[in-house]
Amino acid sequence: MSNLRELYQEVILDHNDNPRNFGECVGANRHAKGDNPLCGDKYVVEAKVDDDDTLSEVCFHGDGCAISKAAASMMTQHVKGLPVDEAEALIEEFRGMLTGDIDPETDSENLDHLKVFKSVSTRPERIKCAVLAWHTLHAALEGKDSISTEGDEDPVEA
Repeated sequence: MSNLRELYQEVILDHNDNPRNFGECVGANRHAKGDNPLCGDKYVVEAKVDDDDTLSEVCFHGDGCAISKAAASMMTQHVKGLPVDEAEALIEEFRGMLTGDIDPETDSENLDHLKVFKSVSTRPERIKCAVLAWHTLHAALEGKDSISTEGDEDPVEA
């Protein structure tokens, strides 16, 4: 367990200090703003969906805690190049892992390195930090302008 905790901390710190795909996406045709008012995390997620329904670019920008930034950074790496339907399935798997609905060791072959976030599920106050960018990408893909973790339909509880 100690090795997993060390790996988790190492990954979070690396992606927080050196976020991948951070900045605006040139040619993006999907955009959404995500807000976690309890933590103060605010991100814009942008994506370019090609004619064949593939995410050729995925970027994010904004401010947030280390967990939210690392999760956003890793999300962009994992969904870039996927067809939209596969990206949506990965969004659901990531959410399911954090809410305890999916055991990443037995119920998923797609989470790969994202499994380091499994330990966030033991800290309910941080789950919304980790899923914010994922729900924001989902909103962008559905054509919504914004999403909040504290809105009428809570993306973590829904």
